Amino acid sequence: MKARRQEDILKRFTERYSTGVSPALNAVERRAIGAVVGANGYTTVAQAERLLSVLDLEPGARLLDIGAGRGWPGLYLSQRSECRAVITDIPCPAIATARARAERLKLIGRSDFALATGSCLPFRDATFDAVVHTDTL
Repeated sequence: MKARRQEDILKRFTERYSTGVSPALNAVERRAIGAVVGANGYTTVAQAERLLSVLDLEPGARLLDIGAGRGWPGLYLSQRSECRAVITDIPCPAIATARARAERLKLIGRSDFALATGSCLPFRDATFDAVVHTDTL
């Protein structure tokens, strides 16, 4: 039963991330979270700035963003702090969009991407200086 439920969730999120972005969705996103960043959740720019302040990320620090979808807020945090971000999620279209966004933002040299769930991460202990997971359970 659990495997079937996980398959259904993955299918739903893959479909969601496969949907293109429209000017109307961008307008809603700008109004709701304060910017157009490709978000698929509710973390606002102000909340991302608060994360930045609390985490006190330095240039070169390693940040893991679990369940990052299209890369929000991990890529934003990388851009603002010059840290290295590792973006993880399970829908392939989400990771592909995050990677394309990193290229547009010129962050590809300090960002990596992995298809992974928060319950089964392919990293050794103490790999990261900070971990975030926003809008995930």
